[in-house]
Amino acid sequence: MQKRIIGLDVARALAIFGMIIVNFKMVFGNHGNLLLDTFLGLLDGKAAATFVVLAGVGISLLTKRAIYQNDEEALNRNKNRLLKRALFLFLIGISYSIIWQADILHFYAIYILLAIFLIKSNPKTLVSIAIGMILLYPILMILWNYDSGWDYIKMEYTNLWTVKGFLKNLFFNGFHPVIPWSAFMIIGMWFGKMELNNTTIVIKTLWISLTVFIAVQILSYFSIIFISMGDQEIITELTPILGTNPMPPLPLYMVSGSSIAIFLISFCILISKKYENTTFIRILKNTGQLALTFYIAHVIIGIGCIEIVNPTKMGTYTINFSFLYAIFFIVTCLIFSMVNKKHAKYGPIEWIMRKLTD
Repeated sequence: MQKRIIGLDVARALAIFGMIIVNFKMVFGNHGNLLLDTFLGLLDGKAAATFVVLAGVGISLLTKRAIYQNDEEALNRNKNRLLKRALFLFLIGISYSIIWQADILHFYAIYILLAIFLIKSNPKTLVSIAIGMILLYPILMILWNYDSGWDYIKMEYTNLWTVKGFLKNLFFNGFHPVIPWSAFMIIGMWFGKMELNNTTIVIKTLWISLTVFIAVQILSYFSIIFISMGDQEIITELTPILGTNPMPPLPLYMVSGSSIAIFLISFCILISKKYENTTFIRILKNTGQLALTFYIAHVIIGIGCIEIVNPTKMGTYTINFSFLYAIFFIVTCLIFSMVNKKHAKYGPIEWIMRKLTD
């Protein structure tokens, strides 16, 4: 049996922390402190992308042995488990969407369904499909109106619960649309087919992904400056197209999100291997294994508590408050993961999922 790669759990913990920070500042507010807001803005869409890439890596590792040994029975068992988990996550995500429209779980479930069909694909095929999805998206934006259904002031999708609105949100213009976001999971599957226990390969991947990320950021910045000639109005119009923000998820964002995700995962694999027996890495590993529990808890408990205290102030808090509260919630997650590990093998939501899907 393949040894569990601790770095993947550590990366999952960091991805969840990033999502907590992003979602808290989106819901509570990001007023004041422009420097902090700009810095935290770098996490927008990147933390969630890492979360999805990690899922793709996990699927490849889960099925690698069965594919290598050409064990169709074991492969079908894995596919069946993934199918049941996709259904579980879809139902949880849809229920969750009633209070949290930015939910990623029901999108995530569709990515998994697509991944099941691609499990036996070779790395070249996976990269080709991911690139195809990324390049397809700008064509869809020409054909359809990206803004339809959105109330950007409230960051709500007005017709989410109609069949047409739901499907358009799911596949085209939601927070994490299947096209092109499933490319993140496919890229994760490609990455997971590498020898991630080979330090030389992981170091090479780390430097290549970092170089690609920096190159894309430079290309984005100077393209906007050059084309706009410094005109602020044109800069505002060009930023969604040539920037690396997640909405809309155009090619530069997708490449940026993929490369920073691969970099972060590679970094976590290397650092966790080196400091495997330290308390800090162990705590992060435990936290990453409870990612699903913390994802649901950060909205129901984290956001819910503040909304109960002062519902009228939502959206008007300072970025300092949103960030410090996120840090407080993250520390709470770390403490909970340590306590939970002493008494249980899995987190509460993970335990329910395994009971229903294994």
